[in-house]
Amino acid sequence: MEKVIHSLSELEQEASSFIQSLAPSASGATLATLSGELGAGKTAFTKAVASALGVEDTVTSPTFVLEKIYLLGSEASKFRRLIHIDAYRLESGEDLSPLGFDELMKDDKNLVLLEWPEKVSDALPIPAAHLTFIAHDDGSRTITYG
Repeated sequence: MEKVIHSLSELEQEASSFIQSLAPSASGATLATLSGELGAGKTAFTKAVASALGVEDTVTSPTFVLEKIYLLGSEASKFRRLIHIDAYRLESGEDLSPLGFDELMKDDKNLVLLEWPEKVSDALPIPAAHLTFIAHDDGSRTITYG
């Protein structure tokens, strides 16, 4: 499925629909991978997901810290925590270990959004969703679900 997003409000609606479509896994965390070039909208989408889940903290790219964890309120009963990982600076799946990735993936109340999955694909389970983002010259974005 492909969606073209023209505005921030459309992105927020898409993020909300995305959250509604996810069903937590009984066997561990729900992993969604986000692919696309720099500036394609991966972090903007993560911010919209966080907002839809009730995160009140300022959500920023974890490019330099690699991982940010947000506790979710009771209105987000599907998940307890949102984990945002940016693997852009990683070289292989082994680099996820210091982030406690294996432990995070064991908790079925975690939603993990991982940017740049191609950098660490050797350590990833099959994701519940894989999204690809493409930025267009007119400022719109295409999100492809796979």
